[in-house]
Amino acid sequence: MDLLGFVCWTVAPLLLLLPCGSQCMTVHVINEQPVYIIPGSTLDLKVRIRMSPLEEISMVTWEREPETGFDPVRVTLATCSGGVLKCAGTRPNVRVNTEQQETTLQINGFSRADSGEYSVTVTDRTGANTSAHCIVREYEAVHHVSVSINVSHSLLVCSEAWGTDPIFSWLYEGGAITQTVGRVSADGTTLSVSLSPICGHFTCVVRNKLGDSSATYTAAPCKSEGRGMTVAVVCPVLLLLLLLCGGVLAFLLWRRRKHNNRGERLHEHVDDTI
Repeated sequence: MDLLGFVCWTVAPLLLLLPCGSQCMTVHVINEQPVYIIPGSTLDLKVRIRMSPLEEISMVTWEREPETGFDPVRVTLATCSGGVLKCAGTRPNVRVNTEQQETTLQINGFSRADSGEYSVTVTDRTGANTSAHCIVREYEAVHHVSVSINVSHSLLVCSEAWGTDPIFSWLYEGGAITQTVGRVSADGTTLSVSLSPICGHFTCVVRNKLGDSSATYTAAPCKSEGRGMTVAVVCPVLLLLLLLCGGVLAFLLWRRRKHNNRGERLHEHVDDTI
């Protein structure tokens, strides 16, 4: 028992002094993945480095390769080396900054060619490597919006081709959707129609940071709505015509009566003269 305690107290401090290699260092990408970048803007990737006090970074390497493909080619974007970790990019628009706890890659004027899988490799003084990876994609506009109908369930479904972060909304006859018209799903892609039968114009609008696009499903005209609108328009017109005709008729009767009265007075005057 005494021998075991002696061994534990002697060996344990020696183990703490030994370098733990790559198992002690961790490299983590801070950005939420995948990262979407609008063309022409700036890509800014940040990586946090955690290591023991005994470890020291000797080199940091940033690379990129296509996200898909049978034979992807890995391209070195920047390296940092030396005692003070001097960094140099391989292109004028690539900038890298590295400290003991963080490294940052910045690419100005992002284009579609800059999309792909990014990797950062941190090498310690023993030559052990620790890496982290990040998917970067181009932020794309909304394309090819379409609306389909499920007649049996009274559902209208809106779909979009490949836009980034699409936001869906619905309009009925150019106005907002009310409970009388239907109910929109949580993700906005589906409209459960309450109207029976389904009638009118339903428009799905899809938008993101680069703009919006829409598609309209046209059903049969709403009969009740059409009749109501017709009555609402025709009734005032008929009333106005009736009032106008009544006024003209009253004027003509008044004028005729006045003429008759004048004739009778002239006739009486002639009789008195004779």
